[in-house]
Amino acid sequence: MILPVEFYIYYLGTKLEGKKTHALFLLFEVYSKPNALALFLVLILFALAARDSIVVIGGPSWKVPTGRRDGVISVASESLAEIPAPFDNITTLIQNFANKSLDIKDLVLLSGSHTIGISLYTSFSNRPYNLTGVGDQDPTLDSEYAANLKSRKCRTQNDNTTIVEMDPGSRTTFDLSYYSLLLKRRGLFESDSALTRDSNTLALINQLLQGSLQNFLSEFAMPMEKMGRIEVKTGTSGEIRKNCAVANS
Repeated sequence: MILPVEFYIYYLGTKLEGKKTHALFLLFEVYSKPNALALFLVLILFALAARDSIVVIGGPSWKVPTGRRDGVISVASESLAEIPAPFDNITTLIQNFANKSLDIKDLVLLSGSHTIGISLYTSFSNRPYNLTGVGDQDPTLDSEYAANLKSRKCRTQNDNTTIVEMDPGSRTTFDLSYYSLLLKRRGLFESDSALTRDSNTLALINQLLQGSLQNFLSEFAMPMEKMGRIEVKTGTSGEIRKNCAVANS
């Protein structure tokens, strides 16, 4: 979970602080009393921990900017609307990334973070069971993979507790396996599958697979650093919060 959290921190700028979820809620509670760390470091600690956790499992390292100022408005619905969703098609994905000055290469590379970790079944439940509302399976999902999901992982469409590897068999290794699975139509999310149905993103996937693992690691670090420069507040813009979960009163 920790790498997606870093993505949200930078992708949303400073809007995420207003929505307490999962591990973020824990840190908000830990640092609920004003102190030097609670002023501005809680979320950046996540970013640093995400980077270092990837290095530990053999992934790349990248520079993490610190000392970002917070926004003065936190609107959960606005934040969620800006986060790329697992159900997004390629047009929406490209536009959402462009809105943050990220291009299609950044999209393909950052999607590579799905090479590690897990997902709740609710993020892709329509694909094996009910893509369009009439009980149909997503035709872009490999049939053998779909059968495995239904028989061994997600036995009912209404399952909201099961977790599934995003990169089966390689979820703890930062490698190119995710991209190989995409070409086999075994990407877990609709957004994964969408990358293979656009000629430009597909070409980038093939280019990564034809290159070395070291090339991928080096390439991946660049958009991670770009995200650190998204909507940075300077001067009198924004504030340093006394409570990281809410704007100063």
